[in-house]
Amino acid sequence: MRAAPWSLAIALAALLCPLAAQAQKYPERAVKVVVPYTPGGGTDTVARAISQRLSEMWGQPVVVENRPGAGTSLGADAVAKSQPDGYTLLFTDSSSFVINPHIYAKLPFDPLKDLAPIALAVQLAPVLAIANNAPGKTIPELIAYAKANPGKLTYASPGVGSYTHVAMEYFKHLAGVDILHVPYRGTTPALTDLLGGRTTMYMVTYSVFDALEKEGKLKIVATANDRRLPARPELPTIGETVKGYGISVWFGFAGPAGTPQAVLDKIHNDVAAILKQPQFVETFIKPQAYIAGDISRRAFSDQIKTEHAKWSELVKISGAKEP
Repeated sequence: MRAAPWSLAIALAALLCPLAAQAQKYPERAVKVVVPYTPGGGTDTVARAISQRLSEMWGQPVVVENRPGAGTSLGADAVAKSQPDGYTLLFTDSSSFVINPHIYAKLPFDPLKDLAPIALAVQLAPVLAIANNAPGKTIPELIAYAKANPGKLTYASPGVGSYTHVAMEYFKHLAGVDILHVPYRGTTPALTDLLGGRTTMYMVTYSVFDALEKEGKLKIVATANDRRLPARPELPTIGETVKGYGISVWFGFAGPAGTPQAVLDKIHNDVAAILKQPQFVETFIKPQAYIAGDISRRAFSDQIKTEHAKWSELVKISGAKEP
C-alpha cells in the first residue's frame, strides 16, 4: 500500500528536525581548526583571523592547531580521519586538494572523497616579483633575456611541489624558456635570496611583496591570476604576454566527509558573513589583495573538482614528484 503524501512529509520532517536542531545548537564546545603549515605563514594568518571572529560569533573557543608535514597531507589526513561532527575542521590552501594528490603516490586519504568542502575563504593574488638586479623589468623583457640566455635566470620556490614550483614550470612551458628552479625550505629563505639578488624571481601571494616593493627592495612585474587585481589594476597579468597562462590559488575550510549537511551549511554561512563584514574587508582582505570567497558549498566543491583535473596536467608539466 502506497503511503499518503502527507505521511511521507511527516516522515521526512521527522528525519530533518534533529539535523536542524543540531545545527542550531552547534557549536556547544570548542572547535579545532587544523592548519597544515607552520605558524606565521599566509595560511595560518588567514585561519587565525577568521577563527577569532568565528569564536566571537559562536561564543565558543575556535582553536587553531598547526600540523605541518608531507606537503599539507599530515594535517589534512588528521582531519579526514576525525569524528565527522563539525568540531575538527581543516583550513588549507588549494594544494591539499589539487596538487598533492598528483605528487604523492600513496596519500593516506582521498581529498575528494574523505573531505567535505565547506567554504572558499579567500582567493589569493599570486604575483611574480623580481630582484633589483634582474636583467629586465617586465615579463616580455625577462622572456627575451631567458630565450637568449638559457638557464641563466633562476626562480625561487618554497619547496618542490609547492604551487610556486608548479606554476613557474607551467610558465616556462608556455613561454618556451629555460629558467633554473632553486627550491628552498619555506618562504623566508627564498625571499632572503631574492632580496639579496641571488635568485632572479619568486612567485607568491601579493602581501608578501607589497611593503618590500614600496621600500624599493624588489619589483612586482605581473599577477599569475587570469584577471588583473582590483588592488593593482595597472599590474598586467602574465597571461597578457604568455597566452593561456593563469592559475587559481585559494584558502578554504573543509571538514571530514560525513559531517551533517546542516552543520556544514551553518559553518559556510557564518564564514560568508565574516567575509562580508566591512571592518574585516577594510582591515584584512583589501590590504592583503585577497578576493573574498562568495560562492556556495556546491560551487566550491565543483571548483575543486575542475581544478583537480587542471593541476593534474600542470604537475605533469612541472615534473614534480614526491620528495
